[in-house]
Amino acid sequence: MSNSTTTEASPRTDDAALSHGLKQRHLSMIALGGVIGAGLFVGSGAGIAAAGPSIVVAYALSGLLVMLVMRMLGEMSAAYPSSGSFSAHAERAIGPWAGFTAGWAFWVLLCTAVGLEGIGAAQIVHGWLPGTPEWAWVALFMVVFCGTNLAAVKNFGEFEFWFAALKVGAISLFLVLGVLAIAGVLPGTDAPGTSHLGDFMPNGGDGLIIGLLASVFAYGGLETVTIAAAESENPVKGVASAVRTAMWRIALFYVGSMAVIVTLVPWDSPEVVEKGPYVAALDELGIPGAGQLMNVVVLVALLSAMNANIYGASRIGYSLVERGQGPKALGRVSGGVPRTAVLVSSLFGFGCVLLSYWRPDDVFSWLLNMIGAVILVVWIFIAVAQLRLRRRLEREAPEKLVVRMWGFPWLTWVALAGMAAVFVLMAREPDTRVQLYSTGGMTLVLAAVGYARQRARR
Repeated sequence: MSNSTTTEASPRTDDAALSHGLKQRHLSMIALGGVIGAGLFVGSGAGIAAAGPSIVVAYALSGLLVMLVMRMLGEMSAAYPSSGSFSAHAERAIGPWAGFTAGWAFWVLLCTAVGLEGIGAAQIVHGWLPGTPEWAWVALFMVVFCGTNLAAVKNFGEFEFWFAALKVGAISLFLVLGVLAIAGVLPGTDAPGTSHLGDFMPNGGDGLIIGLLASVFAYGGLETVTIAAAESENPVKGVASAVRTAMWRIALFYVGSMAVIVTLVPWDSPEVVEKGPYVAALDELGIPGAGQLMNVVVLVALLSAMNANIYGASRIGYSLVERGQGPKALGRVSGGVPRTAVLVSSLFGFGCVLLSYWRPDDVFSWLLNMIGAVILVVWIFIAVAQLRLRRRLEREAPEKLVVRMWGFPWLTWVALAGMAAVFVLMAREPDTRVQLYSTGGMTLVLAAVGYARQRARR
């Protein structure tokens, strides 16, 4: 009880040292485009190949879980805006060890993801310019986005605004063309009807499970908007707006595009995995240059994710240090930007890239397994923190409940049950079982260190 009181007595709700340079248009577009991640364009092909048309059900189920998580996170972030987001909420609700564990696990996840996205983006550019080395492109991207994040936060906002605008425009055009083709009104195409939907679950329940797991992790990254909101002109309004529109964004962009793809293209077409589901669908429509066009969009999605993850990692790191949960050097702020945290996060990401070249079969694969289920760990901390903070808010500051979790506390418990079910499904699958155990090991180590620090400070 003393832990939560200590945290509550000196809440870091406004991150006063950081600038507030993000405008409402930046935050709105980050919320909109943040839903459209690289995982949707790149990783959904394997899910379709495993689940067939039932991938639509998989994305709908995981989308419902994500909506509940975002609603819980939105409730807490509107009440207590902080660049530490869920880490700060977990510390306030559960104790410093929880904030330490959730924060540093997510920091490792984001930094590693920066490296992975840099590698993916470099491979696309290398395909266009085969004579150039991939590492040089990774280095260029890292320098550009490290520089962007070292400058004023409005630069990050501008990059993400235009990246998001391109992603939203591309997927919206894809959906319009797909619906027209399905309706039989697109010139030069025949309406496919339900010919590709006959075998709805071709690989049975196991295929649906694989598709479900793939879809859960495709949603990662939605948390960035609650981190960014702390540096916006009106944090409470920004979070509330982003969370309230999350439902239709997930339904339209994820579930809608999966429905269009499996209706247009046979689920077992090799092109779905080889070229990617979006390129395969556009090729099916006979649109010239579709493959290269989608490669440009995927490249933008990867670069956008790099930019957002460097930003998110630096702010999570800064917030942890501000709360006494890390080395003080990371907390140095210059010009409203935690520049040391930006540099360290970028260097960690570039180190992951070097490991992918030097030790791809052991160290790098171990690192990938270690972060495999971090997002689920974070979601559990969000749900438990919301259960505890909601009661406290209703009792002490009901006026801060600008965003309210639906059906509290029942839907929060439903979400926790859903997360537990995903863990069970991961334990059943050999490929994800290793990730589950590796992430569990890292989480236990961080929790032990966090708890030891908490006792020492007490």
